[in-house]
Amino acid sequence: MTTRVAIVSGASSGIGEATARWLQNIGYTVYAAARRVERMEPLTELGIRPVSVDLTDDPSMVGLVDRVIEETGLVDVLVNNAGYASYGAIEDVTLDEARRQFDVNLFGLARLVQLVLPHMRSQRSGHIVNISSIYGRMTAPLGGWYHASKHAVEGLSDSLRMELAPFDIRVVLIEPGPIRTEWSAIATNGLVLTSGTGAYAGQAATVAKVMASSVENPGLGSSPDVIARAVAKAVTSRRPRARYVVGTGARPMLFARRHLSDRAFDRLTEVAFRVVSQRSDRAAQP
Repeated sequence: MTTRVAIVSGASSGIGEATARWLQNIGYTVYAAARRVERMEPLTELGIRPVSVDLTDDPSMVGLVDRVIEETGLVDVLVNNAGYASYGAIEDVTLDEARRQFDVNLFGLARLVQLVLPHMRSQRSGHIVNISSIYGRMTAPLGGWYHASKHAVEGLSDSLRMELAPFDIRVVLIEPGPIRTEWSAIATNGLVLTSGTGAYAGQAATVAKVMASSVENPGLGSSPDVIARAVAKAVTSRRPRARYVVGTGARPMLFARRHLSDRAFDRLTEVAFRVVSQRSDRAAQP
């Protein structure tokens, strides 16, 4: 059987790195795309092919897909994992930063989809896996721009799934809960810099503690391998589910969002954040 080919964006760490490893382990030729290509040396040693790509730079994305097609002649799987979280009060985050959030999390993803689709349609097969978040279906304070970008990914993916069904191309959303990666530390630092002082300082301190707890406490966050396994399951299925809700606490949180009123869910979120923050304070005491 011809070796299958996968592209994984954001593969220099975390979910992307774990996914690249899993796909390579099950027999895919994997192209690992990221800006920090120097961090992908361990993947290179496994036979994974690193490519420097910036999702805000169209020529680099075109170059990635052109290289894959030139070297292999096909692309079976695209895993859109690259992205970041711009946290801070909506009032505090500049619109330039908000636009960058969408450029990376939504428009970069969409452009890679556009580039691979002519090849998948000619093959009449393929899987597009978009890494979303439970925050693509719910919200919390001080993550408005990030959550909005993931809500947009959800809507785009749902439409894309229907458009591509006649061509036997499957579109899948992976919706992780809290995951233990450097993502949380980066987002927390941005939150503190953006809203750590001023009108939203109190909320920022609470949210920062909650985000840090998901990394420090194994019971509040899952390993990136949990997400990688879900991706592998989806791309090896002829009829994958439209959505895979994965990770510690992800299903209960979405269940609550679906069944509670807006006011009740807001109150539940407020209480949960306060409880986790207080536990963090107690744990920090000598």
